[in-house]
Amino acid sequence: MVEVQSIAGKILPKPSLFYPAEIENAKHWRDAPDDQRIEKIRQAFPVEDEFDLMLTRKMKRRSLGSYQLPTLSEMSGYVRSFLNDHVKGKYSISNEAWLTGGASKLQFGFTLHWNDPGRGESSDDVVVRMEPAESLNATSRRREFQIIRAMKDVVPVPKTFWMDPEGKWFPEPAIVYGFVKGTTKPSSDQQRVSGTGTKFPPELRAILGPQFTEHLAAIHTFDWSNADLSAFNKPEVGTKDASIWQLNRARRVWEEDRSEDLPVVEYVANWLEDNMPILDHASVLHGDYRSGNFLFDEASSQITGWLDWERCYIGDRHRDLAWVTTSLFGNFAEDGKTPLVCGLVPEQQFLDDYQRISGLFIDPKRLHYFRVLNTYQLVVSCLSSTYRVVRLGKSHQDILLAIVEGAVYPNASDLLKILEEGC
Repeated sequence: MVEVQSIAGKILPKPSLFYPAEIENAKHWRDAPDDQRIEKIRQAFPVEDEFDLMLTRKMKRRSLGSYQLPTLSEMSGYVRSFLNDHVKGKYSISNEAWLTGGASKLQFGFTLHWNDPGRGESSDDVVVRMEPAESLNATSRRREFQIIRAMKDVVPVPKTFWMDPEGKWFPEPAIVYGFVKGTTKPSSDQQRVSGTGTKFPPELRAILGPQFTEHLAAIHTFDWSNADLSAFNKPEVGTKDASIWQLNRARRVWEEDRSEDLPVVEYVANWLEDNMPILDHASVLHGDYRSGNFLFDEASSQITGWLDWERCYIGDRHRDLAWVTTSLFGNFAEDGKTPLVCGLVPEQQFLDDYQRISGLFIDPKRLHYFRVLNTYQLVVSCLSSTYRVVRLGKSHQDILLAIVEGAVYPNASDLLKILEEGC
């Protein structure tokens, strides 16, 4: 047990499974962990069942070598093999191409001409969304498929077709869903990275903003009890289960992927465990609800689809609310003073409208807790997963992830500032 000086001047224990004796060799055993180490981490940090499967799969396959991006021809072959087993009758495909977008997943598009059992002869623009060998977030295509299907009458989402949750037909787990038309940002703001401070003009904000708030309220008040969400653990109201699973997931990733020690990570993990809120209402959470993850039609200003549900889980609504109000995703109105949530809605108006529409109370103390948790998870991902993925060549996005790794220290500084705000 090693001690670390806290920001409040207290001395707190800093636990770690592999500190300090094994830290010098961390980069070596984490490159090819054996079953004993994998099991040790699993037992130390219990997570949701499906996340356990994904993280364990990641570790067991880590020693298989660097990732090889399939060629267009190879991907076409995987698609045809998959469709041969999932489409009854004749079919043909056209317009095959890799699609841009997404910081961690591969996306391959094509047009499927087939006899849909429910519609007859049809032509559908389809997307295969697939994992690389490892990514910034080890997530489940089964969960993503189930939640998108459950949301089809709640908010705009892609049409779901099929899934390959184990990677039986494709090189890695994948889902197959409909292509959604739209753009992630206005044509007036094409120089900015999508989702980070996107500037929406006032006339567009006036129409998109209310939809943005209403959709989040609809997601959080959705009655999920009868939906097929078998890949999700369901936390009990009155417990801390949902928060424990999320904290443990980040702690587990930290132990699995990191190459160095950062005292603030250990200190904040202790704080998060000690201050964990009790769940008062179990909501479906998008997990990455923000600009950049919805598409809209610029002519009508209507949101056409919510994407990137990979971080979805059932838990405390304040986690989404803390994420969506993160300054990284927002900017200021024309007066230079009014903060706009995701560049769309003044922050106080967003919080007031959300409470009015959803009927759910926003607790400032819990909102602060999840702002700390969200920033903690960002630091963990930036310093551990990005390093390991780039080091081992496990993704097609290694250059992008190397750039993301550089955000760790600004995020760590923000983490301390956010923590101090609640002292």
